[in-house]
Amino acid sequence: MLCRNLVTSLILYESVRTTKKRAKVIQPMIDRIINAAKKNQIHTAIRYINRTVTDENASRKIMEVLKERFRNLSSGLTVVSPAGARKGDGAELVDISLADGEEIKPQPAKEKSSVKPSKKAKQ
Repeated sequence: MLCRNLVTSLILYESVRTTKKRAKVIQPMIDRIINAAKKNQIHTAIRYINRTVTDENASRKIMEVLKERFRNLSSGLTVVSPAGARKGDGAELVDISLADGEEIKPQPAKEKSSVKPSKKAKQ
């Protein structure tokens, strides 16, 4: 459950501080989830994602945002950077975050013309 919650938090917030060993465990989980969303049909992908992800908003974010952002990447979706050591027990801390993928440009909404066509007057 700890790994599932870490994966969910990483998807929602796109960056999490945790120990190095936990980060190594969740890296392949993130890769598998996002690749499943890209390769499978929608209903199959959602069922696969919901096995691991514990929040509805996180699974929605995968299907709507992350799937498009990482469409050309198959692995290396996370970046791990060292963040020092924990004060109490000296555990090695890292910041794990989602890699920068392609920028998603919002599609402009089609503008509706404000002028209505006039009706022909009856003669």
